[in-house]
Amino acid sequence: MKILVIDDERSIRNTLKEILEFEGHQTVLAEDGKQGLEKALADNYDAIFCDIKMPGMDGIEVLGALAEAGCESAVIMISGHGSIDTAIECIKKGAFDFIQKPLDLNRILITLKNATDKNELVKETKVLKRKVSKVQEIVGESVPILRIKEMIEKVAPTDARVLITGANGTGKELVARWLHEKSNRVSMPFVEVNCAAIPSELIESELFGHEKGAFTSAIKQHKGKFEQADGGTLFLDEIGDMSLAAQAKVLRVLQEHKLSRVGSDKDINVDVRVVAATNKNLREEIEKGNFREDLYHRLSVIVIQVPALTERRDDIPLLTNYFIRQISEETGRKPIPIEPAAIEQLKGHSWSGNIRELRNVIERLLILSNGTITKEDVINFAMLN
Repeated sequence: MKILVIDDERSIRNTLKEILEFEGHQTVLAEDGKQGLEKALADNYDAIFCDIKMPGMDGIEVLGALAEAGCESAVIMISGHGSIDTAIECIKKGAFDFIQKPLDLNRILITLKNATDKNELVKETKVLKRKVSKVQEIVGESVPILRIKEMIEKVAPTDARVLITGANGTGKELVARWLHEKSNRVSMPFVEVNCAAIPSELIESELFGHEKGAFTSAIKQHKGKFEQADGGTLFLDEIGDMSLAAQAKVLRVLQEHKLSRVGSDKDINVDVRVVAATNKNLREEIEKGNFREDLYHRLSVIVIQVPALTERRDDIPLLTNYFIRQISEETGRKPIPIEPAAIEQLKGHSWSGNIRELRNVIERLLILSNGTITKEDVINFAMLN
């Protein structure tokens, strides 16, 4: 394990170093609070031992700064002038434990083991939560993203149909999922259809289902996506690529709230909220005769435009750190720091692939960088395409 010791007394620093290194731990020393805080924020430590009484920045201030910065290391406070009130204050501010001087070898080792065991459990819990979580968060504090979050809060509880527009990789599906997550239909299915990925001759069967024998390969009855989403939300992704014949049937469902499977003349009632998305300009598609104007107006009760990454460059630092944590947790690796100059280099990229491209770049940098992601790493490895 990698451990940081912050103490202004050289004898205490050296004693802890000897104990910890004898147990096989890598130990880094800092002689005051300011230096300790700088080292704690510049690297990742499994645990931090921090003295309370130090000149300049004391241990309580260091602890508060670490908590504010989101440091995930277990912080163990040590003091020769401890009291119950001091210990309680440390624990309230996020310290894992409080140890009084003179230091006891067994107490140090037991506390360290408990702290690292807890850290492992926290990491495992985060991974498990991510695996079972329905929806990832929308990361960003830029004006366009704040507007989208506000729009989701207002629109989601209603049954209004929503058209989400934006370039590939901007996060249109994520917006659709949050519209469902914050709706009254959250306990019912969220069903996604990529209209561009389904051959035109099969789209009607996929959407509306078919009866056994309706066509050569229809060996059994099949429920379409509309029926599967009954009571919930149907997300029609890349709806601009849907055939005109399928568009006509979708329009009927939206108007009458009922459908008929391919090969059947029986009507089936459905209660579905439709959220659609496209990377095309549907008004231009209407002029070309590729998209029905009446369907467009049915779908676009609410329009949410998801900005390209180049329109929200101020979010790149937040997104970068989010992806570093996410990918590290998914792969079971420790997150590595990224230099400010490297983030500035990322902010200057064109990002034709938007959020999807940024995540791929961060994953590449985590694999290829040596300990810290530098500006040179971004130049050499990030922009391979």
